[in-house]
Amino acid sequence: MVKLLRVPVSPASEEMRSLRAGDIVSLSGTIVTGRDKVHKYLVEEKPPKEEIPFDLNGAVLYHCGPVMRKTEEGYKAVAAGPTTSMRVEMYEARVIREYGISGIIGKGGMGENTIRAFKETGSVYFHTVGGAAVYLADRIKKTRNVWKLDEFGPTEAMWLFEIENFPAIVTIDSHGNNIHSDIERISMKKFLELTGR
Repeated sequence: MVKLLRVPVSPASEEMRSLRAGDIVSLSGTIVTGRDKVHKYLVEEKPPKEEIPFDLNGAVLYHCGPVMRKTEEGYKAVAAGPTTSMRVEMYEARVIREYGISGIIGKGGMGENTIRAFKETGSVYFHTVGGAAVYLADRIKKTRNVWKLDEFGPTEAMWLFEIENFPAIVTIDSHGNNIHSDIERISMKKFLELTGR
């Protein structure tokens, strides 16, 4: 059964705490993007919140460097696949705590520091499909705003997207359940059995 979730949403809400690893979700509402440069800037420069043109409290942050096309109506995402999340592990826990992020979308999972932040704040990790960048861009119905476009360029800027029926699976929840580590453990056990070690 697919769970429908409107975002943004408070990370401490019962709605987020009730999500469990393995839940299939469909996200609608707005999300923001962020890759290496945005994470580094948020943590190291600590910009005043009024510098950011949209509220990050309760936001879902998508690890994505979208391919954007400028049109007469504004910018349109033409490809928006997930970036490997571990690239920003060194920053993510602080971004979650300091900016009130309710969820992360990406691929590949995250490390122990971020998982601790999930437990503390009630946030979760949503894994979405790699290799489906055009399909995921089609789930983006409108570009609402952008921050740091001139400085960082379109791939590294922070975009505010309006989404509809964006598919994901909860793979790390706020209770410490982690499908990524479960798969690693099961795979290693099977490998050792097959190699007779």
